[in-house]
Amino acid sequence: MTGYQLAENVSLAGRNTFRVAARAAMMADVSRADALAELFEFATLRDGPVLVLGEGSNLLFAGDFPGVAICLTMAGVRIVQDDGDTALVRAEAGLAWNDLVGWTLARGLVGLENMALIPGTVGASPIQNIGAYGVEVGEFIEAVEAFQRDTGQVKRLAREDCAFGYRDSLFKREADRWVVTAIELRLPRQRELRLDYAGVKEELAAMGVATPRAVHVAEAISRLRTRKLPNPALLGNAGSFFKNPVVDAARADALKVEHPALPVFPGPEGQRKLSAGWMIEACGWKGFREGDAGVAAQHALVLVNHGHASGAELLGLARRIAASVRERFGVALEPEPRIIGARFDDAA
Repeated sequence: MTGYQLAENVSLAGRNTFRVAARAAMMADVSRADALAELFEFATLRDGPVLVLGEGSNLLFAGDFPGVAICLTMAGVRIVQDDGDTALVRAEAGLAWNDLVGWTLARGLVGLENMALIPGTVGASPIQNIGAYGVEVGEFIEAVEAFQRDTGQVKRLAREDCAFGYRDSLFKREADRWVVTAIELRLPRQRELRLDYAGVKEELAAMGVATPRAVHVAEAISRLRTRKLPNPALLGNAGSFFKNPVVDAARADALKVEHPALPVFPGPEGQRKLSAGWMIEACGWKGFREGDAGVAAQHALVLVNHGHASGAELLGLARRIAASVRERFGVALEPEPRIIGARFDDAA
């Protein structure tokens, strides 16, 4: 048992939620973390480009991938420690993120409910430091297990060594060095629910829930996400395409004077976070379509593939949207998905 399977010239159309056509020169399906050391002995992996692929829910292929795409399939989850008040949960990289949320809630462990229905795999979660409705996964991660390509060993990194930031981490900044194989989450059994994000309390009220528990919050947020975001199984997309930009307080205050309806949220280190979706909608992009590349009618933050849009066409549209926001608001937008085969800030 090698723990991996190799194939050449593999289509990636079914391996990315934008459903754009692209191919990988080679694909490696990996079922055991300890197989990575042997796999990376191949010159193709050691010397060439490597892409770790989960559900492909945070990627845009602007072209074919010339190297090896690695798909981690191990999907185990278990409680490692339990002191009654908290439990340490170990989840492997190939497990669907939303399945992990449901698994923890079913065992009375709370904290992940605000991140219900986020697409993607557990392995991708620390890379992007995924978050939603005021909560980030980095708050709960105790350690990340990752294969270190330059040493050929699996290493356990404590949370403080992961350099978590807003949609950022060590693993994102050093993407060519690490392959995340598992995460360990410290989850409590009791915790004050975070309900102050727009729409959550209203959704709970609509559900008839007067005294919500974590499972109710997960259900409310799942309903909100279902209404606001198109289902990638029906309409190709990667969720929110742009990060909410972070600016200093003075800049946020000045923009608020010019645009009183602009939503502004607290950001890290006294900074402010602006609503990218509001600015994009204010520029008239919501529901826009050109050929099969477009912007979702439900949410201006979501780019969509109506059928046969290429990754290059979607990237071109994203650049035009960012340019219009920069021109009107003086604010730069950054993409949330990783773009393969091009740089976002390159000239179109």
